[in-house]
Amino acid sequence: MPLNQRQPGACVVRFCLLGLILFESGESFAHDQRVDEEMIVSERSDQMIGISTNATEGIVGAKQLEARPLLRPGETLETVPGVIVTQHSGSGKANQYFLRGFNLDHGTDFATWVEGMPVNMPTHAHGQGYSDLNFMIPELVQGIAYKKGPYYADEGDFSTAGAAHIRYFDRLSGPLANVTVGSDDYYRAVLAGSVPLAGGALLGALEASHDNGPWTNPENYGKFNGVLRYTQGDRQNGFDVSAMAYRGDWNSTDQIPQRAVDAGVIPRFGALDPSDGGESHRYSVSGNWRRADAEASTDVSAYFIDYQLDLFSNFTFLLDNPVQGDQFEQADRRHIYGGQAHQDRYGHLFGFETENTFGIQLRYDDIDQVALFRTERRQRFATTRDDSVQQLSVSPYVENRMQWLPKFRTVAGVRGDFFHFNVKSDNPRNSGTTSDGVASPKLSFIFGPWANTEYYVSLGYGFHSNDARGSTIAIDPNDHVTPADPVNALVEARGTEVGVRTSYFPGLQSTLSLFLLDIDSELLFVGDAGSTEASRPSRRYGLEWTNFYTPFSWLTFDADFSFANARFKNNDPVGKEIPGAIETVIAAGMSIDDINGYFGSIRLRYFGPRPLIEDNSQRSDSTTLVNADVGYKLDKHWRVTLGIFNLFDSDNHDIDYFYPSRISASEPPEGVNDIHFHPVLPRQVRFTVSARF
Repeated sequence: MPLNQRQPGACVVRFCLLGLILFESGESFAHDQRVDEEMIVSERSDQMIGISTNATEGIVGAKQLEARPLLRPGETLETVPGVIVTQHSGSGKANQYFLRGFNLDHGTDFATWVEGMPVNMPTHAHGQGYSDLNFMIPELVQGIAYKKGPYYADEGDFSTAGAAHIRYFDRLSGPLANVTVGSDDYYRAVLAGSVPLAGGALLGALEASHDNGPWTNPENYGKFNGVLRYTQGDRQNGFDVSAMAYRGDWNSTDQIPQRAVDAGVIPRFGALDPSDGGESHRYSVSGNWRRADAEASTDVSAYFIDYQLDLFSNFTFLLDNPVQGDQFEQADRRHIYGGQAHQDRYGHLFGFETENTFGIQLRYDDIDQVALFRTERRQRFATTRDDSVQQLSVSPYVENRMQWLPKFRTVAGVRGDFFHFNVKSDNPRNSGTTSDGVASPKLSFIFGPWANTEYYVSLGYGFHSNDARGSTIAIDPNDHVTPADPVNALVEARGTEVGVRTSYFPGLQSTLSLFLLDIDSELLFVGDAGSTEASRPSRRYGLEWTNFYTPFSWLTFDADFSFANARFKNNDPVGKEIPGAIETVIAAGMSIDDINGYFGSIRLRYFGPRPLIEDNSQRSDSTTLVNADVGYKLDKHWRVTLGIFNLFDSDNHDIDYFYPSRISASEPPEGVNDIHFHPVLPRQVRFTVSARF
């Protein structure tokens, strides 16, 4: 709401995730009724007129999440318009993400948070910004608040393309139990519930699942999740403490060369190295405390995470080592300490109503081991590099929101990020300490609303960090001889966006935005090789159009369209295309809720062709998938659901790459350039029985 419409004694409802936005899922869960002036979102709100900074902010409530068939936990992020979530390896590995002309790899340039804890891992063994959401239990997700672009003072590392904050329920209306059985030995069970305790509520949940998948080498993915969460008070005045535990292990079928399938060496769902796979755990404790009155609101949080990953992969097979093969292990063991605090103060400046935010974020990654080993059938026989890293970031920020006129307001802020790296390498020449800092100003102009329509212009600076090992490297760890140039620890980005948001037509929420994003250099540490690789400056621009329509309380439609162009900015004979850069995403769906007890949904996802190398001579095909589910409420406690994924049994690909590999001694020593792909899963059927009391 506009600042000048705030009621005495009530907190400003804003989108900066201050704990004042409450999501509601509808019939399946009940919430504490002390919502007062808090904002309640049950499905999806791209509306947020008078609240948001630009057109590409939004909130997704649990009711919409519940209506979507989810093949993987990470697909909850596909509720963010334009986001694609895929997989190129085993289910226990972090997903592959795409958005706004980015192949985000496993999370670089898209920041993800769960209950105030960062998910992205800097200086990670497999890839910078690695974001594994397998610890998340979808039934507990109360809502997702998302934003895009570098226009927000409270968003820092990895948020250049966007950010998503996932909140869990504080309490449930009663116990729930879900049991699912499905194709290819898929089994899953979830138990959850909450009870009153000492003036608050204690929520507990357990999840166990197993999946073999369609692979000729069974995945044998076993996953266990647990959550224990205590809350007291509400989202304005209260606190919560959460403990989470996740453990998983799996075999994986990574991307495979097209020629191996064409020649009949392996089937479409086959593996050239059946010993690939991994295991991981993530244990955490976090807490949040908040207070609010008519003059100010304060929010303080802290977290501790114990994380481990051992990942075995083989992408080139016999190219580098024709005797023992090219399998490698990436090992990551770390403890993460962090927290953040901010205060909003409400008042007047020069006669204009204003809101000022002062905040700070702290994070310390104590990485006991981040290593790369050469392995054969998961047995180590050589070390490429084995490091320990201590990485500290300190990030203060300020933001001002000013209502200048009834139809004009501004949001201005600046963020400072200071990083310090201490790398202790097995090769002393690659050890060292570095520090770097960056200041990121932000400014947005908001006009309206007129006829339930608001207009936005946003400008801002952002950044992403590079792997700490890349900032101290001196010698290539592969041969221990070749000099290697260190890279900048922080890489700046600059964004501009114009947009419009309207709810002029009854039942329809619609947004349209145009964006431009420049990155100084897409410098990355290549975890698979253990060395650094510097790419060129880049530019991305595009258009996003999102629509959410509810003609009746029991019927919803949504349709999101995203188009982007991504190019390197300078000329080079190899070309200007950015490999893997997404160009077109179309996502649309329809949901029906409770027609004489029946409910269901159907969704289409189109993931367009992409360049695979810089000269655009190799491109991927498009991928089109349709998922659906239908269910029946037997009574107020019991329901059954049938989910069908890849309804039309498409043989498209989840992801494609183009690079050289060698699959046999008969191929040339330099390998064969080929498309390597990971197929989408064939039609999967899953049947769920749910009990909620």
